Amino acid sequence: MNICFVGGGNMATALIGGLLQRDFVAAQLRVVEINADSRAKLQSEFGVRATAELAEGVAGSDTIVLAVKPQQLRAAALQLAPLLAGQLLVSIAAGIRAADLASWLGSQNVVRAMPNTPALIRCGVSGLYALPAVSAAQRETAQQILAAAGSTLWLESEAMVDAVTAVSGSGPAYVFYFIEAMQQAARELGFSPQDARRLALDTFLGAAKLADASADDAAVLRARVTSKNGTTERALLDMEANDVKRHIVAAVHAAAVRAKEMGDELGGAA
Repeated sequence: MNICFVGGGNMATALIGGLLQRDFVAAQLRVVEINADSRAKLQSEFGVRATAELAEGVAGSDTIVLAVKPQQLRAAALQLAPLLAGQLLVSIAAGIRAADLASWLGSQNVVRAMPNTPALIRCGVSGLYALPAVSAAQRETAQQILAAAGSTLWLESEAMVDAVTAVSGSGPAYVFYFIEAMQQAARELGFSPQDARRLALDTFLGAAKLADASADDAAVLRARVTSKNGTTERALLDMEANDVKRHIVAAVHAAAVRAKEMGDELGGAA
């Protein structure tokens, strides 16, 4: 299988690195990237062929991964359309609906994927949605590509891609925001910035690993840490009094609304 990446940014780099760790060889991968420095870096780091010419990159490919910014995708798709010959097309651009992309490309072989930034260290999670014309074998190919950067989840409805965007696509920023708050509190309690960072990060890493290793719901795990009249209960009561959970839930819903808006703004017929 030969894969062409249109766009050589961070997410494409993460997928390429993951694929090369999963028995792919550099000769199977090509990248179309207009930035000369980025092309040189890709060739140096991975040994893949990188070109500025779309036709050259796409030639001989079985699968094309569209990894350009959402605002650039329509123009890239219109340039790509005359070059297609039945390839599977996987888009990782946020907000662009599969039907709009299919219209621009003149092809229904479209899988829409929403990865997140932990893909950069092969710890991401991606939601995937396929148009009905995509075959079982093509779905397997799309999953294989995204699984190179973490876990995958197939979605039955494209509307759920907006939900994935809100929960896991934007989710790392929510976690970083909470880590920021934990670090600030630790500094205010007398720790050095370095020690505050270590305490916050290791607490998050450990808690996430514990939750992943347990079959119990997060609420059950939380209750086990919360002793009656203890320090944890005092902290959680303060959060409840300030509606922290409700505000977090509302923020995720707001992100989902914005994801739908982006589809409306960036979509439409060619």
